[in-house]
Amino acid sequence: MTMTALAESIRSGLQAIADPARAPAMQAYMKSAMPYMGVSAVPLRRFCASAFAGLSWNDSPAWQGDVLAIWRSAQFREERYAAIALASVPAAGPFQNTSALPLYEEMIVTGAWWDYVDAIAGLQLWTLLQNDRPAMAEAMRRWATDPDIWKRRSAILCQLRAKAATDVDLLYACIEPSLDSREFFLRKAIGWALRQYARTDPDEVRRYVSRNETRLSSLSRREALKHIKDPA
Repeated sequence: MTMTALAESIRSGLQAIADPARAPAMQAYMKSAMPYMGVSAVPLRRFCASAFAGLSWNDSPAWQGDVLAIWRSAQFREERYAAIALASVPAAGPFQNTSALPLYEEMIVTGAWWDYVDAIAGLQLWTLLQNDRPAMAEAMRRWATDPDIWKRRSAILCQLRAKAATDVDLLYACIEPSLDSREFFLRKAIGWALRQYARTDPDEVRRYVSRNETRLSSLSRREALKHIKDPA
């Protein structure tokens, strides 16, 4: 994809603050085919906050176009992190509804790795769920049965921030199709989602784990119960 002026400025700005000596270790840690420039998390956040300050869009297609221009033209992983950051700037707030779901779906499916997917599921999908719950809940139930494991993982993780606002029926509906999966990233997601909800309702998570003892993997059970104390 042809780079836009914004995408070009993001690349050049990131390269200016990169430490190339760090890049190989970052790539090895993430097991990434796409190389890194060598920009660590804190400088990246600061750069994005500065680079995106003052941006605004007249409509959702214009905002989505800027996000996708950075995402699709990326040659380095930090550029895609910047695209995810642009997707969540306050100025994009009016566009955070189900019309943005195809944008996030593309990023999840083409990103196809946990660092991208977890960031998008944990924040952007949760924001959409809050803003348009009936339509998003239906979409997440569909994603939970999708052949793509990253869409399944996203559906399981979309309520990580929900706390007391967790839709428990939706959480369990998104977990159910993957309960018998042997896929590590789905097993880990199930345990993580349950562990997060256990901070709000440990008794319910304990009951759920007990009811599904024979189906939950040992990894999912261990993660789900990690911070739950045994009853006296």
